[in-house]
Amino acid sequence: MAIKDWHEDERPREKLLKFGASHLTDAEILAIFLRTGTKQQSAIELARSLIDNFGSLAELVAAPKKTVLACHGIGLAKYAQILASLEMGKRYLDSQLKTGTALTQSQLVKDYVTTQLRQESREVFAVLCLDSNLRLLDYEVLFVGGIDSCAVCIKQTLRHAISHCARHIIVAHNHPQNHATPSTQDQEITQQLSNACSLVDINLLDHIIVGRNDVLSFAESKQPPFD
Repeated sequence: MAIKDWHEDERPREKLLKFGASHLTDAEILAIFLRTGTKQQSAIELARSLIDNFGSLAELVAAPKKTVLACHGIGLAKYAQILASLEMGKRYLDSQLKTGTALTQSQLVKDYVTTQLRQESREVFAVLCLDSNLRLLDYEVLFVGGIDSCAVCIKQTLRHAISHCARHIIVAHNHPQNHATPSTQDQEITQQLSNACSLVDINLLDHIIVGRNDVLSFAESKQPPFD
């Protein structure tokens, strides 16, 4: 059955407008961006098959172009729509923070960092510099490593924060091929950075890890030194 023949409250676009985006599944959101399906599948059936095939929406958007285009029903136009939807979310969060929105909500921080790091194929380490009101002063990737490691210099991180007159910082890195579970090295560098920040009157608010399919906040999960 085509989507146009569904009950109005079950159609993704109408459901979004009536109940809000939070009431839609990942497949329903993706179907809105895909707009159309194939002769065999409606847009939402195509969206579901894509998510099932890749394992999650995150895996889909992170997959290589060639792999996505190999899927039945996905051509250059639909692939471009998927990329555009990802970039729209990234730019929306960017514009929110650049207009002075305070980073007082953990979810906003995780969403912002995820949009910045999800597409990185190598492990990178980034720093968010915040003022006394938790407004973003600067976001920058300071260190770039390999597939599963990244060397971090504490002194350079502090110099960067001080150069931007930061009162608080949040650090973040990614695990391109793995879950967001902290390694022993991740825990050690976080503790060392927390100790160093306290010596120069800068507050380390959190360390975010962006995994292949998940995100972890040291502060939320009560990891040391936030326990």
